[in-house]
Amino acid sequence: MSKLTHLDDKGEARMVDVTDKDVTEREARAEATIRMAPATLKMIIEGEHPKGDVLAVARIAGIMAAKKTHELIPLCHSLNLTSVKVELSAGEDDASVHILTRCKLSGQTGVEMEALTAASVAALTLYDMCKAVDRGMEIDGVRLLEKKGGRSGHWVAGTTPE
Repeated sequence: MSKLTHLDDKGEARMVDVTDKDVTEREARAEATIRMAPATLKMIIEGEHPKGDVLAVARIAGIMAAKKTHELIPLCHSLNLTSVKVELSAGEDDASVHILTRCKLSGQTGVEMEALTAASVAALTLYDMCKAVDRGMEIDGVRLLEKKGGRSGHWVAGTTPE
């Protein structure tokens, strides 16, 4: 079984030392879904929400969150991201918004946490902006879809870990 990298030999939390790791192209994709009443989604899609373009605000919030991940997750490294994309689309069920994020950089550590944070904060922003009209919204399915680069290579959700 693999060793937890954020614990030292005494079991104490530590930030992983990436000094000697090679700089490689790294990318991660994550997703989240926020489920809501069909009327709430209709209001968002038709641009009739009293707070304006909630999808645009959620997109910006997700991008900002990716850039600030190291300030939110205690042992994450501060990264020089070269690309953050946050896509929001209406679910085929007419009662959800699907959030897909992608983070990239050329560096010594991965960007999985940044992609996950972007998806989570985009979903939370949608909740915050729409809670006045729909308190029953649910956020689920926050997960890593894919990671590329680094020593551990390429991983895709649903595959067996190496």
